[in-house]
Amino acid sequence: MIEKILLADSGTGQSEEMFKALASIPSMQRASVTILHVVPPQVTAAEMDEQREKGGQILANAIQALDLDSTRVSGLLREGDPKDVVCKVADEIDADLIIMGSRGLQRLVSILENSVSQYVFQLSSHPMLLVRDDIYIKKINRVMVALDKSEAASQSLKLALFLLRDLKGAELILTHIVQDLSGKSYCESGEVSEHDPVFATAVAEAKRLGIAYRCLSCVGKPAEELCRLADELNVGLLLLGSPDRRPTVAKGLPDLDRLLGTSLSDYVRVHANCPVLLARTS
Repeated sequence: MIEKILLADSGTGQSEEMFKALASIPSMQRASVTILHVVPPQVTAAEMDEQREKGGQILANAIQALDLDSTRVSGLLREGDPKDVVCKVADEIDADLIIMGSRGLQRLVSILENSVSQYVFQLSSHPMLLVRDDIYIKKINRVMVALDKSEAASQSLKLALFLLRDLKGAELILTHIVQDLSGKSYCESGEVSEHDPVFATAVAEAKRLGIAYRCLSCVGKPAEELCRLADELNVGLLLLGSPDRRPTVAKGLPDLDRLLGTSLSDYVRVHANCPVLLARTS
């Protein structure tokens, strides 16, 4: 299900470490990765040549660090605006997953500071794995999925099951959070939750694949609860759906909720203390 990965490498951040964590998972053993480094336009030709040389070295170092069979890894050096180039290359290779570092900037700050990850988060239709620069990359054996009745949540579940299906000692944490604006917050877990229609399909699939699972039914503010649970349960990867709500004619324009930082997925990508994989559906 994940066969082609685009790793956007700026030379900083933890995208390479994130890929290594993924590459250790049995289901990812056949995945290939394209490492992309983008050289922004420079004022002079001499500066451009210098940046190309630095970019080439960044790619060479990344390829060496990943230590993959040469048939599974390739480097790509492009020139242009990094925001646009990442989206374009993801489309060119039809990436199953984009891995990017993120500074975790909030709301309009990310726009004003020209954040590449925020821009790609808004406009790309490909699943994205965002890795904040300031978090610790754990071994991926405990994965949490945010469930509801949406197609995007179903896609998140499929990705989680793909990652965990042959992973020994893995645990799938299924969460469903009902919004409560009154400020109340509590969780219930156990066999009763399995009969909730929201959990039924996920539980059946986990049982079929022999994946250990846990169901959590919670009440509270969904975004805040997801971040809290991921932290308390020492989750290595959090998956949630991030559907594109824009009409077809506006696909090339930013999503206003994401632009303003008011969407659930935007809050989680900023505040979760673990990598966040955003599943996409058009």
